[in-house]
Amino acid sequence: MNKVKVLIEGFAQENDGFEKVSPSVVLIETDKFKIIVDPGFNRKNLVEALKKEKIETGEINFVMLTHCHMDHLILAGIFENAILLDSGDQYLQNGIIKRQEENLLGDDIKIIQTPGHDQFHCSIAVNTENMGKVVVAGDIFWWTEKGEPKKDFESLINLEDPYVKDEKALKESRKKILEVADWIIPGHGKMFKNQK
Repeated sequence: MNKVKVLIEGFAQENDGFEKVSPSVVLIETDKFKIIVDPGFNRKNLVEALKKEKIETGEINFVMLTHCHMDHLILAGIFENAILLDSGDQYLQNGIIKRQEENLLGDDIKIIQTPGHDQFHCSIAVNTENMGKVVVAGDIFWWTEKGEPKKDFESLINLEDPYVKDEKALKESRKKILEVADWIIPGHGKMFKNQK
């Protein structure tokens, strides 16, 4: 059965006119694949987290990017055998780009289009045995360490996002995730149980 583990818990801190950030880096393990979601840009922390799991970079089959903001994607290239995935395409090691195949990651993992924070944003829903449906939501949900929101439906729908590209689409994407998720891993912040 599928396993989902947060390798690096994401955070966002505001400090005197600049931000210090790290996205949530997530490992999904299936019977067939090892998948990294949003590898981020802190190489030392990522390599240490993989060592703790006894996983080499060459063992990762797929790197999934929820969106193409730099803080989420810079380390995608360290996984030498992985196929890179975004909201709709596959980027193979030989330079070939092609559309994603349906159920590429298996029947229990769905890539959900969740525009708003970014127009090509996606989230990954994973059926698990112990936790139900875990959604790696990227920056559909995120907050600074000082601004952790209440976790009720209305507060999460109306959560402020200073980088939003399309607020109406973002709210619709949030509703879509809140309808299906048992647990949500935000782009920056602690994993939380959906109070649906």
